[in-house]
Amino acid sequence: MSTLRDLAEEHTALRPADIDHLHRIAGDWQLLSDLSFADLLLWVPVDGDGTFLCVAQVRPTTAPTAYLDDQVGRIVGGAEVAHLEVAHRQGRIWREGDPVWYGDVPARHEAIPVRLRTGDGEAGEVIAVVGRDTNLSTARTPSQLELNYLTTADDLAQMIADGTFPPPRHPGETTSAPRVGDGLVRLDANGKVTYASPNAQSAYRRLGYASHLVGEDLAKLHRRLAGDPLEGTDAGNAVLAALRGEAPPRREIDARGATMLTRALPLMPAGVPIGALVLVRDITEVRRRDRALITKDATIREIHHRVKNNLQTVAALLRLQARRVAMPEARVALEESVRRVASIALVHETLSLSSDEAVEFDGIVDRVASAATEVAATEVSVGMRRRGTFGVLPAEIATSLVMVLNELLLNAVEHGFPPADEEAAAPSPADAPRPEVVVSAHRARKQLHVTVTDNGRGLPEQFDAERGGNLGLQIVRALVTGELRGTIDLRNGADGGTEAAIVVPLARGTTDRLTGRAGPP
Repeated sequence: MSTLRDLAEEHTALRPADIDHLHRIAGDWQLLSDLSFADLLLWVPVDGDGTFLCVAQVRPTTAPTAYLDDQVGRIVGGAEVAHLEVAHRQGRIWREGDPVWYGDVPARHEAIPVRLRTGDGEAGEVIAVVGRDTNLSTARTPSQLELNYLTTADDLAQMIADGTFPPPRHPGETTSAPRVGDGLVRLDANGKVTYASPNAQSAYRRLGYASHLVGEDLAKLHRRLAGDPLEGTDAGNAVLAALRGEAPPRREIDARGATMLTRALPLMPAGVPIGALVLVRDITEVRRRDRALITKDATIREIHHRVKNNLQTVAALLRLQARRVAMPEARVALEESVRRVASIALVHETLSLSSDEAVEFDGIVDRVASAATEVAATEVSVGMRRRGTFGVLPAEIATSLVMVLNELLLNAVEHGFPPADEEAAAPSPADAPRPEVVVSAHRARKQLHVTVTDNGRGLPEQFDAERGGNLGLQIVRALVTGELRGTIDLRNGADGGTEAAIVVPLARGTTDRLTGRAGPP
């Protein structure tokens, strides 16, 4: 289905600023729908021909819907939109008319003009109309809660017509929580509570306030309840800001082990401050789980840090042992073990600095490649280069893959290029390329494709890719086919040298930091 912006751009001449304002309304109008016990439909005029297009719709969570079918994308005209035409042309809220029927459902029509205020704060022209349609099949005598809901809804509807609702969204606030059903408090112009819903009353009781809220100065109450004086001041000032006509950011209040989220909205129908609406939500359990996750993350990072330290200790012991061994073959074997342990430690070091069980792998590859050229047992100067990106990899892939790359890079540097004495015996052309190893990576079809290529002398004749090779290549094959459940192909490159091509399947949850989405780009 097309989005609000797609529909508006295709069928109307609305400006980008107008469409942005309609997006803000659609992002915050669940509040009005719930307070009104009504469906809200956002209608925009189509080319001035008397027809209207529905570009957004929201159903109430507090009452049955008037529409079983989705109305977005529907274009209507004639008598069916007479109320929308009046609201759009006259710039006033339309409430006249008899109920209409949608199948077996009787509904009451209302139309609210939508204005976008100009840069100097003046009310601009009407750019759209919000249809407020109430299902009357369950009509009954309203309770005190419903009466307060409806009164507040009428105030917000007038603010939409004035262009003062919704308020601007503050940085970091991606949702409009808390919602109406979480808890609602209405204040008069002096900041005194005139009504508090049962859920709001319960939320304040969790903070330690057992009395009834009606008649209380809410700003002062927030300052008294908060365990942290600064937090209480911020929460109290948020209420005062709303009474002045501002829209402060959401605030949290902690007291007696409970946490309450508050959102204060000014009530200014026709530009006259008459009080404020405060939505509250008990988020004690949410914050408790957040703290538990933070503690868990810190514990996991500490474990990775200790594993890294232990691996470095093991590497140091192996290095010390290598210095005391007289047999050259044993010394080489121990030094290779040191490098393998160090490469695993590098992954755990990165995980100890991360907030989750995933690592940015490009940096690890660069460090392993640099180390391979420094510790390789060869006199040939070999350059290292990475092409493409690995992205973010989970720890279970990163740990095995770093060992594979470490072995392949060392093998390429140590065995891919002839020693200095062989080069002297068979001198290379003056324009011969500099010895180089390139690590390439890209993602495709939920797979990570990695290639390690050198421009050396290539594989020896009669080389058996499945059985041949030293211990390092045997480790590579075991890790790729076993731990990584992938494939590896060792072959001579098309332009000379050796090429090791690895394909590793990626789990569904693996993300790519470049694209910000799951799976391959």
